[in-house]
Amino acid sequence: MKANKVNNEKGKRFTFEGKHTQSEQIVRGEVVAANEEEARKKLLRRGIKPLRITQVKATRKKRITQEDITVFTRQLATMMKAGLPLMQAFEIVARGHSNPSMTQLLMSIRSDVEQGTSMGTAFAKHPKYFDRFYCNLVAAGEAGGVLENLLDKLAVYKEKTQSIKKKVKSALTYPISIVVVAIALVIVMMMFVLPAFKQVYEGMGAELPGLTQVIMSASDFFVSYGWLVIIGLIAAVVALIYVHKTSFKFQKKVDAWLLKLPIFGSIVQKATIARWARTTASLFAAGVPLVEALDSVAGASGNILYEEATLNIKSQVNQGLSLTSGMQSTGLFPNMVIQMASIGEESGSLDDMLNKAAEFYEEEVDNAVAQLSSLMEPIIMVVLGGIIGVMLVAMYLPLFNLGSVVG
Repeated sequence: MKANKVNNEKGKRFTFEGKHTQSEQIVRGEVVAANEEEARKKLLRRGIKPLRITQVKATRKKRITQEDITVFTRQLATMMKAGLPLMQAFEIVARGHSNPSMTQLLMSIRSDVEQGTSMGTAFAKHPKYFDRFYCNLVAAGEAGGVLENLLDKLAVYKEKTQSIKKKVKSALTYPISIVVVAIALVIVMMMFVLPAFKQVYEGMGAELPGLTQVIMSASDFFVSYGWLVIIGLIAAVVALIYVHKTSFKFQKKVDAWLLKLPIFGSIVQKATIARWARTTASLFAAGVPLVEALDSVAGASGNILYEEATLNIKSQVNQGLSLTSGMQSTGLFPNMVIQMASIGEESGSLDDMLNKAAEFYEEEVDNAVAQLSSLMEPIIMVVLGGIIGVMLVAMYLPLFNLGSVVG
């Protein structure tokens, strides 16, 4: 049983530092026990003589995000480049992390490595946080004795990928959030504001203009069935999220639809191509064979269409065709990327050329998001203003006839 393994039994968590009774090797990790005395007995049964045991304070678990993984990779790469031993660097990063769940994960990995497991294998035990690309790159660094250099490249890759993801999300999130607010505002006005105006106008006995009658009819519908509409919308969103998680066919349709979206589709495509090029370049530069690298690239592409296309390219490369001809046959890669890959293959600098292609498309995404943000704001304001304006005109239009009614 491994020293870091935490049982599912109830109890308190203790971190420990101790010595293997046979090898005299220092080990650190976690153990679950009812009290400190029981923790010591458990460690002795495992063949570990405890030197220090500390109870872990109970904290609310936080979710581990890819940002946490990115920060960890950068910190580990920096410390290793500064000359710190791997185990010491691991402990400093783990103990200094603000997320307790991340600290627990890193201490678990550290304990595995300390007991002789390779880093690539230790990371591979946690596929939820470290994908195949990450593990392959670390394994290549260990095998080639250039772990600190590849960790640095991995950190750059993660930072660039996270940055581009945030930009694409911000480009899509802003208009979606405005539309959601607009829908909520319309529902509130239809269900609560317009019925009050209707009562006033009915009391006056005024004949309502056509626009007001249409809006009031819509308001009556929302008053009668508004909650059903809201529940239906929430249920539809939840159902879509569930189907997207469970159905491969639906995921594929969504990914294809995202690429075809007007304006936004171009940004999503450029971001996907940038990620694909950078992933391929990073693995190839690390000395991973192209066929093996394409397996990891497929999993890290972030779009099912590009994942399938990458597996198709891999199949063609296996048959002896060039990477460029495989890319061309998919119909998903722009001519510029294909030409740069072709030059890279011919000159023996495929990783450099693909990195340049990735940088070009990352810059394209930056510019597109900046332009989109500046254009979307006035368009959304005009649309929102139009919707709210029509409703306000419909509400106050009967007031212009009030004089004739009173007379």
